[in-house]
Amino acid sequence: MNNLVIAIQVLIALAMFDVWLVRYNRPLRARGGDAQTMAEEFKVYGLPDWLLPVVRVLKLGSGVLMLVGIRVPAAALVAGIVLVVLMAAAMVMHFKVKDPVLKAVPATFFFLLSCTVVYAHRALILG
Repeated sequence: MNNLVIAIQVLIALAMFDVWLVRYNRPLRARGGDAQTMAEEFKVYGLPDWLLPVVRVLKLGSGVLMLVGIRVPAAALVAGIVLVVLMAAAMVMHFKVKDPVLKAVPATFFFLLSCTVVYAHRALILG
């Protein structure tokens, strides 16, 4: 695995930890609608309350798997697939609530980085 892919995996992991632990209850420019916290953002999107902890576990777990994936590439592949789906959903949510395009930039950026990780580890699927 090359150093660029490792750097991408570390960047993704750090971002997941930052947003879902450090800034979870803090305002961010990329939050949907006029939400100030993650819980408010999920309400703006009209998502059920039970989904927030599920997504939190998936995103934090994916961050951990990205780091484990430096030594165990299959872990990064799984994390990448999960994050591709979640980041695609985040982009759709921004579109759904008619957010300005700039609010969807972080989700789009991490969608593309996650796609890169999946592509880099595609041999695990293709053989």
